[in-house]
Parts: sequence; C-alpha cells; structure tokens
Amino acid sequence: MVLVEGLVSVSGSLLAVVLLLLLLLLYLSPSGPDPRPEGCRPEPPGPRALPLLGNLLQLDLKRTYRSLCELSKKYGPVFTVSFGPKKVVVLAGYKTVKQALQNQAEEFADRDITPVFHDLNHGHGIIFSNGENWREMRRFALSNLRDFGMGKRGSEEKI
Repeated sequence: MVLVEGLVSVSGSLLAVVLLLLLLLLYLSPSGPDPRPEGCRPEPPGPRALPLLGNLLQLDLKRTYRSLCELSKKYGPVFTVSFGPKKVVVLAGYKTVKQALQNQAEEFADRDITPVFHDLNHGHGIIFSNGENWREMRRFALSNLRDFGMGKRGSEEKI
C-alpha cells in the first residue's frame, strides 16, 4: 500500500513537471497558422510579450517615454508593445509621426475608447466618440459657441 501511494505522489509530481514543460514549449514555439484575415499587414516588430502582463515588466512605468525610446533604438521607429493584454503600435520620432498623420490620416484619426466610457455615454459626446459622430458633435458645439460670442472681440473684452 505504501508503495502504491509513493508511486501516485511521484507520478503526480512528474505529471506537473511534464505539464509545465509543455506549457513552456508552447509559449516559446512559433504560433500556428496566421489568424489575420487575408490582406492584413503583419504587426510591426517588438519585444516578446508575456501572457496577461504584456511588456509591463520590461518598461519603466514612471518614465515610460524613456523605455519606449530605448525600444525604438532596438526595433526601429514603428514597433509593437503590449500594455497588459492591449497591443499598441508605437510611432517614434517626428518624421514617422508626420508621415503617418499626413499620408494615412484616416487610419490614425480614431482614438481607443475604454469600454467603461463607451457604456456610460453610448458613443455620444465630443470627448469619447470617433468618426462621423465626433465631427457632427464638434460642428454643433462650435456653431453654438460662435452664436454665444466665441472668437469675437466683444466677448474677449468682457472676460
């Protein structure tokens, strides 16, 4: 009986070690077929991210800009970083940002909206909306502000 209990405890430990090795091998091996739809470009290069944590352990969170500058020296002016489970494409340098905003303005026009804020205002409002909805809200706000005297000399003197 003692022999059987000893074998069960050894097999349990062995099973745990084998399982950990398989998980490590799965993490280090290249992934299978590309899940992106046809026509999508591959992601820019970047440091390998840990599951759930992303690259947070590799970044100085008090001086994130310095960490990102160091990564840009290694991976180039366009690279991918994971902030937790969220992937972010970083554009480093004036020329890169200028080229992206001039040549591909529509692709860089939208902002990432946190789901909590989207649930609160349902995609409406000037601050937490994108696209055509944002343009309409902005036009409405500016026309009303102009009606109340924004940009006129009389309102500046009153202030």
